[in-house]
Amino acid sequence: MVSEVRDLIDKYVAWLRDKTGIREIGDYVEITTPYLDRHNDYLQIYLKKENGVFVLTDDGYIINDLEQSGCKIISPKREQLLKLTLNGLGVKKEGSALTVSATVENFALKKHNLIQAMLAINDMFYLAEPMVASIFYEDVVSWLDANDIRYTPRVKFTGSSGFDHSFDFVIPKSRSRPERILQTINRPNKDSATLLAFAWVDTKEVRSPEAKSYALLNDQEQSVPQEVIEALKNYEVTPIPWSQRENLRTDFAS
Repeated sequence: MVSEVRDLIDKYVAWLRDKTGIREIGDYVEITTPYLDRHNDYLQIYLKKENGVFVLTDDGYIINDLEQSGCKIISPKREQLLKLTLNGLGVKKEGSALTVSATVENFALKKHNLIQAMLAINDMFYLAEPMVASIFYEDVVSWLDANDIRYTPRVKFTGSSGFDHSFDFVIPKSRSRPERILQTINRPNKDSATLLAFAWVDTKEVRSPEAKSYALLNDQEQSVPQEVIEALKNYEVTPIPWSQRENLRTDFAS
C-alpha cells in the first residue's frame, strides 16, 4: 500500500511539473498553474526576489475578481472565515493581494499553500446573491451544530510528502466510529476533486489506519458531475451530495 501511495504522489508531482508554465514579466516571473478558477482560466501567481527572499502573490486576482462579481467579503462572518483560512495556510492578505514569502528550502510548500488559499477562498465566497442565502461552509457548520455533531474546524495536517493540507472539519474518534475528516466543496469539479484526493492520499499515511475521509458536495444549484464522484471514490474519499447529507447524520453523530 505504501508503494502505491508513493506512486500516486509521484504521478501528481509529475503532472504539476508538466502542466506548469513560466515566463518573465519585468521584475516578476509569472507562474501559470494547472488549476482552474471559476471562469475555467488557469490560476496564475507572480514571483519576485527581494533581499534573498522569494515573494509570491496572486496580485489581488482572487479577491478583486469576487468583488467585481458582486461578492464582497465585508460581513464579520466572512472576514473571520477569510482570516481563519489564510492563517491556517500561512498566507497573508496585503490590500487585496494574497502573498507568501519563501526561501529556497520551503519554496514548494509555500507555493502549494498559496494556491490552496486561492482555490479555497474562490470556492468559499463565490455565490450568486439572489440564489444563495449563505456560504456553503456556513450551511455545513449550521447542520453539524443542529445535529450535535462534535467537530474541530479548520485543521491542518502535514502529509507524508511534507506538504501541509487544510481540512474543514475533523470529527474525532469515538467508541464506535473512527476519526472522520470532512472537506466541503462548494463547486464540485475535476480540479477540486483532484486537490482533495491528493490531500487525502498524502495525509492518510500519517493518520490512524481506520480514519475516513468525506467530501460534502454542494448540489443545491446544479448536480455533481459523475466524474467527480468517481474520482473521489477511486482515492477512498466518500462523496456526499449535500441533498443526501441526512444519510450520514447517524455516522457523524456517533
